[in-house]
Amino acid sequence: MQFTELNLLPELLKAIDEKGYSTPSPIQQQAIPAVLAGRDLMAAAQTGTGKTAGFTLPLLQLLAQGQLQGRKVQSNHVRALILTPTRELAAQVAESVTTYGKHLPLRSTVVFGGVKINPQMMALRRGVDTLIATPGRLLDLYQQNAVKFGQLEVLVLDEADRMLDMGFIHDIKKILALLPKKRQNLLFSATFSEEIRTLARGLVANPLEVSVAPANTTAERVEQLIYPVDKNRKAALVTKLINDNNWQQVLIFTKTKHMANKLSLHLDAAGIKAAPIHGNKSQNARTKALADFKAGTIRALVATDIAARGLDIDQLPQVVNFELPNVAEDYVHRIGRTGRAGAAGHAISLVCADESKELAGIERLIKQQLPRQLMPGFEPVHPLAESKLNSKPYKPKKPKAPRSGHRDGQRAPATKVTTKTIS
Repeated sequence: MQFTELNLLPELLKAIDEKGYSTPSPIQQQAIPAVLAGRDLMAAAQTGTGKTAGFTLPLLQLLAQGQLQGRKVQSNHVRALILTPTRELAAQVAESVTTYGKHLPLRSTVVFGGVKINPQMMALRRGVDTLIATPGRLLDLYQQNAVKFGQLEVLVLDEADRMLDMGFIHDIKKILALLPKKRQNLLFSATFSEEIRTLARGLVANPLEVSVAPANTTAERVEQLIYPVDKNRKAALVTKLINDNNWQQVLIFTKTKHMANKLSLHLDAAGIKAAPIHGNKSQNARTKALADFKAGTIRALVATDIAARGLDIDQLPQVVNFELPNVAEDYVHRIGRTGRAGAAGHAISLVCADESKELAGIERLIKQQLPRQLMPGFEPVHPLAESKLNSKPYKPKKPKAPRSGHRDGQRAPATKVTTKTIS
């Protein structure tokens, strides 16, 4: 199938062609016709499957057609609302809306916390056809009368599972109560857990339900390897790996902001240009670090799971788990950053004796034992326990209860990522 067979507007097909795409991904083949037909949708689709274009393309078409029928957006109103869990993902979705809607006379803007609210209020004053928002900042804007929902036609909940994991359920319920009852609803989630289905029951009406990838599968072309090593030798080992393999671009995951800062300083001191990226960094600092990483100015980006959420990095060859995540699903998300678009990728984990429990959870989730290799000179004094694959069904951790004072992507989440196509 080609995009030309999906009954999209010429303006959208032109934008798709300018991006160099011709063939829609499986989620796009299923989602685009359903959305254009006005159906509510529940889609199980991970980041990297092309889901973003799966809803932005038909959404832009519906808005453009409505505009031709006289549905012009009024001051401070929005016609379509896309809710995302983090700033980075909001920015990524906004980029998709801008890219594919550039030949259409539609206005869009993105709002999230961590930056000044006044420019966002000014952008909303004229009214926007598409608003991409994180829940906390959206409620802040509503409370200041900067955004109104009387003209809302479509609601998109992107990465709904991550929304719940991050404790946004109360914010989401507040937002849903403000919206017109008559609207089209699109819900995207990596999995359809019982919590997601409970949320969906009060959201979607007779939805088309589609699933494009089995949950918790790791990227097929990602080669995974474990180096058992003592905790106090990890920094030296990752430095050796970068130098010996001449990695020019490596994404390194730590569990904490403190360790991300500490490791970044260590690598810099060893002559490897690095930058940390985490929730305590300003949005400008995070954006600059990512831009420098993509441009090759820095070789190592040291990130926490929450900061890496929504990072759009094509052709990333190498991911290192400096520390294993507490939540096994985050391992799948992390390594899904490499091996995209059919390219080979590598994911290395530095595992100490204290992390045997986390390792067992990961192997149970992905239903395979990860191969191990000792690095000469780095043999652990405290050996890592041998794995024994647990065949019991893996039960994901329940979502955390919300904590006050933390909005717009300030909680550590857990999800899955597969191979990336058009996004």
